Amino acid sequence: MQNKIVSHEEWLKARLDLLAAEKEFTRQRDQLTRRRTAMPWERVEKTYKFEGPTGVLTLADLFDGRSQLIVYHFMLGPDWEEGCKSCSFWADNFNGIPVHLNHRDVTFTAISRAPLARIEAYKKRMGWSFPWVSSHGSDFNFDYHVSFTPEQMAEGKAYFNYEVRPNTGSETVGISAFARNEESEVFHTYSCYARGVDMMNGAYHYLDLAPKGRDEGGLKYTMEWLRRHDQY
Repeated sequence: MQNKIVSHEEWLKARLDLLAAEKEFTRQRDQLTRRRTAMPWERVEKTYKFEGPTGVLTLADLFDGRSQLIVYHFMLGPDWEEGCKSCSFWADNFNGIPVHLNHRDVTFTAISRAPLARIEAYKKRMGWSFPWVSSHGSDFNFDYHVSFTPEQMAEGKAYFNYEVRPNTGSETVGISAFARNEESEVFHTYSCYARGVDMMNGAYHYLDLAPKGRDEGGLKYTMEWLRRHDQY
């Protein structure tokens, strides 16, 4: 791989042209952010129960006294021996952020269907410290369309990313946001899936700055190269 070699003057002209496009993209992203925060809310009517290190928790408890909650739906099924390698790649970006989010009235947690003991073992193996609870036995993952029933898998399709699409797996990735009012009522404000979670992976964004970018074009699938950080 080698791009065209040019003089500094030509390089600077190309960089300024790209900078104009980057600034326009930033303005568009800011507009999308404003639209996202202006989305209507839906009340969470169902009572969900989770298991965390301190015991059984409700969805309202997960806010930990704050008014906003971000959930990373981590792919770790009840019978899985280890977490999804792609989710693990994303989770390597999580350790340092909860304290900063807390100071903006936001609580962060990962949630998986695996029993808590399996979550804790994998979390210890990977050296992570971010909050992570189990929704084992709850409808939570199914209701937020990140887990699928045996019937859906047998049918080969399921509702995911706001449309019915082919699916044969039991788990997928997503991020959901919630709000809580002073009466402890909880509201679902936003969820994203698939490429919608890209923005949360700092390593990928650094690769986007590298000369070869993500360099995944010749692979069988985009993350064929990826390993859990203790398996390279």
